[in-house]
Amino acid sequence: MVRRIAGVTDVSATGTVAATIRRTYRVPKEDTGGLTVQATSLDLLDTLDGRVGTGRWLDEAIARQPAVVLGAVAARRLGVTRTGVQVWVGERWFTVTGVLTSLPLAPEIDRAALIGFPVARERLGFDGHPTTFYERSTEESVARVRGMLARTVSPERPHEVAVSRPSDALAARAAAAGTFTNLLLGLGAVALLVGGVGVANTMVISVLERRKEIGLRRALGATRGQIRIHFLTESLLLSVLGGVAGLALGGLVTTGYALSRGWPPTVPPWVLGGAFAATLAVGAVAGIYPAIRASRLAPTAALAAS
Repeated sequence: MVRRIAGVTDVSATGTVAATIRRTYRVPKEDTGGLTVQATSLDLLDTLDGRVGTGRWLDEAIARQPAVVLGAVAARRLGVTRTGVQVWVGERWFTVTGVLTSLPLAPEIDRAALIGFPVARERLGFDGHPTTFYERSTEESVARVRGMLARTVSPERPHEVAVSRPSDALAARAAAAGTFTNLLLGLGAVALLVGGVGVANTMVISVLERRKEIGLRRALGATRGQIRIHFLTESLLLSVLGGVAGLALGGLVTTGYALSRGWPPTVPPWVLGGAFAATLAVGAVAGIYPAIRASRLAPTAALAAS
């Protein structure tokens, strides 16, 4: 009936099976790891625009056998990295035939073990009734189809049908991620500003403490330009040392967090280059005023300073 709605292009279904999936029967039933067992129609991947990362998807023959395809999260929590291994579904062994890549439009599938409707009915006592429908419709008909889905699926109890649009959740997630990114950029800008003020303050104090040295160098023939370059170089070196330390600390923290979450640690080269360039820019800007102030000291006044 959903497929007959004008504008609908794809429809698939899944049904929640009252069974658990565990790596072995020795694992307690209560330790589900948040995973579910779902009977699925064979066209689910087409509807969700999903892909098989390893192995193969269910077909007419496999759907009748004790075979299971794992979502990305399910495979990771079960410790399954290849096909051909067996997992304990309900009270019997099922062979893993495939592992899916992540499905942003259906995160619940990432945490599911997918089996065919026939084997779910024959071996796990599944009643055959779907609990979730996934449909794709043309862009111009999305609102109209959404308004018709509840009464189409359950004409007698449409209020019991929950209709959601995953793309709305993805849009909200992207907006939240964008806000969080802007917040981090703002904090980074404030940190650079504070670092620049610190470098400038350090260099001004250095100029005040080294007035005799400056006067002596001027008396021995050093030009104002040479004094400016000297203190500007010191400012750059101070910034570079702080920047290198910050890059090392940031890389270690990023790597540690990625490994703790099971992600591959990756730091793009352009990030390192951009951070290093930012430290040089901050050091140059922060060192301009102290360098100019040092170059303007008169030799006699600088030598007479206590």
